[in-house]
Amino acid sequence: MLTEYIDYQDGDTELEGYMVYHETETPKSAVLVAHDWSGRREFACKAAERIASLGYVGFALDMYGKGIFGRDGDIEGNAALMNPYANDRALLRQRINAALQAVRQLPQVDATKVAAMGYCFGGMCVLELARSGADVKGVISIHGIFTRGKVANEKMNAKVLCLHGHDDPMVPPEQVLAFEQEMTEAGVDWQMHIYGGTMHAFTNPVANNPSFGTVYKEIAAKRAYQSISNFLAEIF
Repeated sequence: MLTEYIDYQDGDTELEGYMVYHETETPKSAVLVAHDWSGRREFACKAAERIASLGYVGFALDMYGKGIFGRDGDIEGNAALMNPYANDRALLRQRINAALQAVRQLPQVDATKVAAMGYCFGGMCVLELARSGADVKGVISIHGIFTRGKVANEKMNAKVLCLHGHDDPMVPPEQVLAFEQEMTEAGVDWQMHIYGGTMHAFTNPVANNPSFGTVYKEIAAKRAYQSISNFLAEIF
């Protein structure tokens, strides 16, 4: 696999993505990978590599700015990075759409075949990408946040897959139901896969904070990645 750091812009903000792909003369389908609240760190980059192993271009995008990262276990610090975007969904939509436009311009990418997936905060980001009406084939929320912001939704074009832990304290059942109703009313082709006995951050091997609600669960992660593979094969 080939790897490359890609500089791109959102207005005056400099951003840095991480692209992974197998060399080919033919442009490929691409998947944006939106990071968790700690920034575009190793976990997001490894996810982009996993996408490339499936035969696509993986692109770990940057929501915060080049060189801006949080730390594992730093709840206050990571929340401070995330909250400006969680509280301003127009800003969030602008930032992730900047990544989409950057990826579409890459010569390795078939601009007509782009999807997005995201973890935790990144799940919120890709759902907002879909809500913004972006022309993407599909989005995948992986233990993501479902709550809507105050910005009105545009007509949604993307298929939606959500991979959710039933015992996730950050997304209680009433929020799941509200999201399902939102997607149904919008006429979206949506799926919700719910894993029993599973908390937040279940795909992250370093997640081990039951009191906070973040716990890795291997079997749920395995099932989730199989569902991701199936979904991408379907939409592409």
